Amino acid sequence: MTARETVLGRVRDALALAPQPPTTVDRTYRRGRSLPDAERLELFTDRLVDYKARVRTCTAGETAATLADVLDGLGARRVGVPAGLDRTWLAGWDGTAEEDRADVPAPRLAALDAVVTSSAVSCAETGTIFLDGSADQGRRALSLVPDVHVCVVDLSSVAVGVPEALARLVPERPTTLISGPSATSDIELERVEGVHGPRTLVVVIRTDA
Repeated sequence: MTARETVLGRVRDALALAPQPPTTVDRTYRRGRSLPDAERLELFTDRLVDYKARVRTCTAGETAATLADVLDGLGARRVGVPAGLDRTWLAGWDGTAEEDRADVPAPRLAALDAVVTSSAVSCAETGTIFLDGSADQGRRALSLVPDVHVCVVDLSSVAVGVPEALARLVPERPTTLISGPSATSDIELERVEGVHGPRTLVVVIRTDA
């Protein structure tokens, strides 16, 4: 008998000696909450800023001008984009947009000045943005490897709380959750940014979309 089999056997014996009654998990989450657009925008923005994300608001018609201003302000000249991103969003910017492909290795993504993606759903209460790998959001590496992520969020896709946000997602899709720039703390509790993802997150919220 191997050590693994011995350990698992002892676990099974212990479970047999101390059977546990079935447990019912309480699923009575708060659902169906809503807020007026202005209040939802204020709450979402407050959470994003608290996480040290940069926030810009615009109308859908101002998307191209706003993204051009953001990218120029970042000094970005080479930007990665997912294949399904609406290219009219970058019509006001004179840099180079490089369409991502599955065969592009991660080190090449690191050489980009920034990445621009759309988003699937967001949660105002937690300031969390959900990407689901759709064509306008791309693969996970695209939004994690470059040092700057510019993410476009439609206010209509911002739910109040986590249950409401999760209800809008497709469970079968790969989901990435973003709550501000990537950050952690070292052993002395000093904040360190850019360890597990982009050091800079800019969220462009389209208030009428």
